[in-house]
Amino acid sequence: MYLVGYVVGYRLALGRIRRGATALTRKGLDTLLSYLVIGMLIGARLTYVFVYGGGEYRAHPAQVFAIWRGGLSFHGAVIGMACACAMFAHRYRISVLDVTDTVALCGAPGLFFGRISNFINAELYGRPSNVPWAMIFPSDPLHVPRHPSQLYEAVAEGVLLALTLWLLDRRETRLHRTRAGLRTGTFLVGYAVLRFLLEFTREPDAQLGLVLGPLSMGQLLSLLMLLAGGVVLFLSVRSTPATD
Repeated sequence: MYLVGYVVGYRLALGRIRRGATALTRKGLDTLLSYLVIGMLIGARLTYVFVYGGGEYRAHPAQVFAIWRGGLSFHGAVIGMACACAMFAHRYRISVLDVTDTVALCGAPGLFFGRISNFINAELYGRPSNVPWAMIFPSDPLHVPRHPSQLYEAVAEGVLLALTLWLLDRRETRLHRTRAGLRTGTFLVGYAVLRFLLEFTREPDAQLGLVLGPLSMGQLLSLLMLLAGGVVLFLSVRSTPATD
């Protein structure tokens, strides 16, 4: 599903390159993709190990590299990809916000496929519920009806957020202006708000549970993401837009 998400994002990014909406080139996009894959895997895995892993990895350090057994943090993936974008932009002398805007806009639909894979794997399921569409997941040791929270996130993060970003991009294009960082900030704020709210329907990680009152670790990380996105969005709105 990660591969499907990257293919979809790649095709969308090619469209932006053809329209002249980004300074990226076809060759540059190919290179950026390799940066993103490496950054995503490193960031997602290390964040999971240090934030969610508990004592398992201290007792068995070699398990850090066993990513086929699961254990990737989306917030960590964002951090890793942000670092990858910064390194790419520095090396190839291109605006880092131009890169992150393209990644945010074209990568958002991939979230849909990621959450669908969580649903197929019966992982990251929701909290017990008696709603009519509650489901019993085969991997649940309690075998009780639960929220299909993966589907909630697929629709919210992978469809609603992606549509919001593309409508925003079309509006900016129609007005013949570009605010650097607007798409990046909107993605970070939008994802953080949606994830924070939907976490109330998602079963907390078994090894952590709720970490601060009614809040899960995912919600705390989302608050940090919201803060970072808010800063980027504020600076973008206050900046003078570039015009075509």
